Amino acid sequence: MRRRASLVLLALAVFCAALAPLLRWYAYPRLAKIPPSQYQEMVLEAKDATLLDYTGGMQPKKVDKVTIVQTLKGNVEASKEIESSAGKDVVVWDTLSYIIGPDGKMVSQIPERYIFDAHTQDPVHATGEMVDGDPVKREGIEFKWPFFTEPRDYLYFDAQTRTSSPIHYVGPRTFKGMDVYYFEQTIPWTKVAMPKKMPIEGVDPATIEAATGTTLWYTAKVRFWVDPVTGAPVNAEQDIQQEMRGGIAAGGPDGKLTAFAGHVTMREDYSDYTVELVKSNRMKVLALHTYAPVGLGAGGLALLGLALWLEARGRRAREEEEGEGVSA
Repeated sequence: MRRRASLVLLALAVFCAALAPLLRWYAYPRLAKIPPSQYQEMVLEAKDATLLDYTGGMQPKKVDKVTIVQTLKGNVEASKEIESSAGKDVVVWDTLSYIIGPDGKMVSQIPERYIFDAHTQDPVHATGEMVDGDPVKREGIEFKWPFFTEPRDYLYFDAQTRTSSPIHYVGPRTFKGMDVYYFEQTIPWTKVAMPKKMPIEGVDPATIEAATGTTLWYTAKVRFWVDPVTGAPVNAEQDIQQEMRGGIAAGGPDGKLTAFAGHVTMREDYSDYTVELVKSNRMKVLALHTYAPVGLGAGGLALLGLALWLEARGRRAREEEEGEGVSA
């Protein structure tokens, strides 16, 4: 009976030992992926900001609050089309940043299409990749870091400038009870394209520079608190400044006019929701990557030890029985 039990335990030990690396190196890369149908909404606010009054004399003024509503919607049909030629799982995010002034009216809106590898988060270049209707070719990451983010600098894409530059790892932090990595990026003053949607009736932003000689400039300091397991930011803050420079609108070739200046933060209720969502997904990723493989490996060793112990006990019992038979 002991021999049969030890063989069963040995078989289970072999099964666990074989399943552990299978989960880690085969199942994890195939199951730990961003779903193509993901939908997410985020609200950010800039309190006590400076905003250009487009309809009241084109002068900057202090406002109580500017609200930015960011929506992210997975485009499943576009993902399938790109996957057929890319040969890997691809996610297509159609995003919209909708900026609302203190009066509840639109200040501007900027759509984006972001295409990336569902597991690694590396950008995938395909037709339709754009920012505000302008074709782009992203390098590095945007919106999300890779699973098991490393404590190092990454290349991060800035939608305003349409360029990528390093975002620097500063160190570990604690945010609402979570151990996270803290990153910073500074964008120097850069000439950028004017949003195609602006609160100016009958004016095409694309013709403003040509008609008035006025250009739009932008600088920002960006901060992210990132969960290193899922690669998802649990908090983000930005110090943003935009200026109209030169031309008629800015009052001459050396003129400068603040279009926006403010400290943008995630609204508290959305921050709390994001933290809880990331905590939930964190456990799923760790189960696939670490807990299940390690648990199965440890269980396999324990079962092997138990099988050997039972086999040894069985041998001693048989030897004792044989010895008693010989002495009799």
